[in-house]
Amino acid sequence: MPEILIYTTRICPYCIMAKRLLDKKGAAYTEINVDAEPGLREAMMTKTRRRTVPQIYIGELHVGGFDDLYALEQQKKLDPLLVDGG
Repeated sequence: MPEILIYTTRICPYCIMAKRLLDKKGAAYTEINVDAEPGLREAMMTKTRRRTVPQIYIGELHVGGFDDLYALEQQKKLDPLLVDGG
């Protein structure tokens, strides 16, 4: 199973929905709360070139946000990514 990384904030409803979907799939992930310390959001923006959360990586693949994650689920493409990274 590939490493899953999700950048979040405490008050983000889309972050909560993304984590719930990953939890439902039984996928373990590492959460980085960009509110936790100064510089984390800037690091996320440098890596993803996006400002919004959540930002989700499955292995080396930058999935994007919750809408992107949910679209993969609807297209039946999420499970293969979670198993072997694609």
